[in-house]
Amino acid sequence: MNFPQGFRAGAVAAGLKSSGALDLTIIENFGPTSSCAAVFTSNKVVAAPVTWTKQILKGGAIRSVVLNSGGANACTGPQGFADTHLTAETVANALGISSSEVAVCSTGLIGELLPMHKMLAGIQSICLSLSVDSLDSSARAIMTTDTKPKISSKEILGSTFTGIAKGAGMLAPALATMLSVVMTDAVVDEKHLQEIFTRVCNRTFNRIDSDGCTSTNDTVILMASGSSGVQISDSNLEQTLMEVCGSLATQLIGDAEGHTKIVSIEVINAGSEDDAVAVGRACARNNLLKCALFGGDPNWGRILAALGTADADFDPADVDVSLNQVMVSRSSGPGDDRNLVDLSGVNISILIDLKSGLHSATIYTNDLSHDYVEENSAYAT
Repeated sequence: MNFPQGFRAGAVAAGLKSSGALDLTIIENFGPTSSCAAVFTSNKVVAAPVTWTKQILKGGAIRSVVLNSGGANACTGPQGFADTHLTAETVANALGISSSEVAVCSTGLIGELLPMHKMLAGIQSICLSLSVDSLDSSARAIMTTDTKPKISSKEILGSTFTGIAKGAGMLAPALATMLSVVMTDAVVDEKHLQEIFTRVCNRTFNRIDSDGCTSTNDTVILMASGSSGVQISDSNLEQTLMEVCGSLATQLIGDAEGHTKIVSIEVINAGSEDDAVAVGRACARNNLLKCALFGGDPNWGRILAALGTADADFDPADVDVSLNQVMVSRSSGPGDDRNLVDLSGVNISILIDLKSGLHSATIYTNDLSHDYVEENSAYAT
């Protein structure tokens, strides 16, 4: 699988990871247009690369993105921001563009400065060997605790949309401990691009909630090169982005740290989409429920207890709950025998009927396992 037309990239093992794995990548848009949009973490504590990329986004053009794993460059003070600026300038000088057209993304351990001599040497090495067939390498270079690269691609009307993403923990709104770059060679209308991309991210990446934690570095960037010459309508743009980002989001939750279950929480007949999201998210963040799912215990009372904490309008005495297609609760009381529910498989579906309107939403989460606790108890050591 290659990049869309107008994009090329490279990746190296710069020595940011002790494992010696790929940890630095640069993606360049050399097409006739540099249309862009981006969505960032909602965390008030943000990494220097997030601050930098938010600033350059105001210029309306992104020609290149440099991404590293092996260090978040978050909570690193003025020196961390200076290092981000230097990173962008080094990439810009090597590619012959402005530093204000270079987005910077980092992921890894918080509170430590990046080894800039390794970063700068890696950048110089990459810029000498950019190619159109390095998509897999770029996807691997941004991995941290991920076990596999995340890539999604879709063709429509002679144009191509391709995205990469990373993230395996702290998967919660907004976004996750995730980085993602989505690229297209279509010609897009810039007028509504940011609005459309924000809406897409809200309905894909922001509908996964593995552990209720929000990172300092989350960044999702969209770049359009226009190299295919195909003009795409706003509706086709949104639909295609939903497919690509939806696939990436599904891959993220399927690779979440320590999980043994992949859980879909579908809320139907809500008074509003926001209500449906709130109820689904309340369940996704309930540790008692997640522990029950890990243990294969169809304890539907924990679902009702969790959804009752949501800031949403519904009749708490009239909610139906199904667990793997067994309606275990009718009108907030006992339903079919819970022993009919088989939770032995990897995939678990929870269906919640609020009976309050016509809106719906689905949140995806995982169980809470021993492996998740173990992996996150020693992340910095």
